[in-house]
Amino acid sequence: MVQTFQQALGDGALTLFIAFILTAVMGPYFIPALHRMKFGQEVRDDGPQAHLKKQGTPTMGGIMFLLAIVVAVLIHVLRQGGNPELLLVLLLTAGFGLVGFADDYLKIRRHQSEGLNPKQKLLLQLVLTAVFAVLVYRYTDIGGRIYIPFCGVGEEAFSLELPFWLFIPFVLFVVLGTDNGVNFTDGLDGLCSSVTIVTAAFFVAAGIWMQTGIAPAACAVMGALMGFLIFNLYPAKVFMGDTGSLALGGFVAAAAVVSGLELYIPIVGFIYMIEVISVIIQVGYFKATHGKRFFRMAPIHHHFELSGNSETRIVGVFTIVTALLALLGFLGLIAG
Repeated sequence: MVQTFQQALGDGALTLFIAFILTAVMGPYFIPALHRMKFGQEVRDDGPQAHLKKQGTPTMGGIMFLLAIVVAVLIHVLRQGGNPELLLVLLLTAGFGLVGFADDYLKIRRHQSEGLNPKQKLLLQLVLTAVFAVLVYRYTDIGGRIYIPFCGVGEEAFSLELPFWLFIPFVLFVVLGTDNGVNFTDGLDGLCSSVTIVTAAFFVAAGIWMQTGIAPAACAVMGALMGFLIFNLYPAKVFMGDTGSLALGGFVAAAAVVSGLELYIPIVGFIYMIEVISVIIQVGYFKATHGKRFFRMAPIHHHFELSGNSETRIVGVFTIVTALLALLGFLGLIAG
């Protein structure tokens, strides 16, 4: 067990550093290239007025860290070999990143804030998730098992065993809900990156504790996002775009599903969840009251921003909350 822990920690650290260095080195070359190609952010007219100054800031920066994640994980696979769980996490991360890339490209080409229409985006996500769910059920040790928080993990832990016909729609709900939550969280400089670094750290710890093999992917995400934050912290020089946020949503959901930790997402990914819930409440309340708003603006980070909080303060608080909940989630793993 000691040797396994030491090897996993060493492999994870190497993967983290590779992803960090690749992203940090790409930034000074990639961001000017985005400028030259006029890949600028299209800011919503109905958004916070303070965000209008961000118009034209290069987007699609998620390409940088997505490439770094893929390269770092593949280097690990070539050195140490892969496993179904690791490769499936990489598959969904990269697949959703490609969907985001198509969305970003169309936004820029059309000079508007919408790229793929909702039906097109949903269809692509459904197909990718359905393939992913079938592969998880058929070719991983976890199968349809779902661990209950604070009841431990492993063969002796209390868990649910979903049949194939129920597991597939459950995974569709989890993946699409999580991906949208991460996507909504990408609205302030450094917010999605900071929150997801902490979330990835939870999956590093979970992967090592459970010996699932997903830790290298989670370490790659941490390292790549640390490198990206050099350019994405306020005031951001580049935005990740849907290329980045959808890829990160795919990573969080995939890491949870292949580990049987879907029910831990509301704990560790509380910020993602509350972002989605705030949008649902806002839209529902707006329709029910014929034009009134429950929040000043949704997602909820904009509500706090319009209430007088700075972007950096909101990012800091949301990251601290995620760190505390990630610790709580890990305690839920080792309990029982």
